[in-house]
Amino acid sequence: MSSTTTAAAALTDAEVRRIRADFPILGTEVNGHPLVYLDSGATSQRPLAVLDAERDHLLTLNAAVHRGAHTLAAEATEVFEDARATVAGFIGAGEGELVWTSNATEAVNLVAYAISNASAGRGGAAAEQLRIGPGDEIVTTEMEHHANLIPWQELAARTGATLRVLPLDDDGALRLEELPAYITERTRLVAATHVSNVLGVVNPVEDLVAAAHDVGALFLLDACQSVPHLPVDVRALDVDFAVFSGHKMLGPTGIGALFGRRTLLDAMPPFLTGGSMITTVSTTEAEYLPSPQRFEAGTQRVSQAIALAAAVRYLDAIGMPRIAAHEAELGRRLVDGLGAIDGVRVLGGGIDLPRVGLASIDVDGIHSHDLGQFLDDRGIAVRVGHHCAQPLHRRLGVTSSTRASTYVYNTADNVDAVIDGVAAAIDFFGGNR
Repeated sequence: MSSTTTAAAALTDAEVRRIRADFPILGTEVNGHPLVYLDSGATSQRPLAVLDAERDHLLTLNAAVHRGAHTLAAEATEVFEDARATVAGFIGAGEGELVWTSNATEAVNLVAYAISNASAGRGGAAAEQLRIGPGDEIVTTEMEHHANLIPWQELAARTGATLRVLPLDDDGALRLEELPAYITERTRLVAATHVSNVLGVVNPVEDLVAAAHDVGALFLLDACQSVPHLPVDVRALDVDFAVFSGHKMLGPTGIGALFGRRTLLDAMPPFLTGGSMITTVSTTEAEYLPSPQRFEAGTQRVSQAIALAAAVRYLDAIGMPRIAAHEAELGRRLVDGLGAIDGVRVLGGGIDLPRVGLASIDVDGIHSHDLGQFLDDRGIAVRVGHHCAQPLHRRLGVTSSTRASTYVYNTADNVDAVIDGVAAAIDFFGGNR
């Protein structure tokens, strides 16, 4: 897909009400108030269909996959691989191009350490395209989550390469006019986020990918905040790698995924080694399976993969274009409503790009933790802090912010609740200063 989503009708109020009924937790109370859950950017809630899928597997098919020869193990392996095919298809990938990981952070580190191992001479001639060393450059951006920054800092330190960081303008938008100065013939890898977890804007990934490929560099996409909320097609985006997490897309914790072009995955030396990722082992050496199994050492996340596939089917049944349209409406309502309050600064609110249903704010005279506690007292769950994006906050002149993030189960009333809550907090803290 492009950075703009296909036009689609947003979800109706009746449809959202029916969706909310699939999430019992949304009917609970917090501090004596109905729960208003606006922290899906950190972790989403799970519908009954996902919870039931994992429980049913554990009740009827629990067994080690890719190991046993008995019937239960064979059936477990089949549904495990069916889950891989389902999740791969959701992002336009082939099932042989999707590696299970514990989360997106592990997926980024998998790529970084595979490149490190290739740079140390592992992988033979096939890994030449992955090698990096002194004089080479890795490029990321100033708005990245720490998980898409620190692994590249460490890779640069291990290999002697230079890490360069594409800057932002005063609103928080990428300074694309600087691309020719940052992505050059020395660039070997570009890693960037699709959707900022602080700003909520959908970055022009096509421009970044084109700039990387024009100089022969690889491109890794952090899709943690896009795959749950937008139609994402890794083929159309032309990325070489993409990472995302299950728990942000109605699935369980403990599972994430790495997409990689099959030719690249097959060329990459493994990151974790041990059982289940080998063909032949002697006391001095081992030969490894092709991807994706060569990156899945040890006992796998079987029930979690099956639950994630159920989450994908749930999202598909609603339709990702309609989810994106719904969240775009909620996101604009958040930005407009919060931005209209005196003393509130919406981070990235002035960026003219598509956005998901997420907004982070800085409020004059109120620390984000105090604001978050005030909202929590009203049953409104938001995220406070730097959201694992300290460089971005520093660039925008703040140390922390308060983030409200929506999903398919949120309503306009939920958005209005946080807007009203922020206004009430300003009145409360203003009267107590």
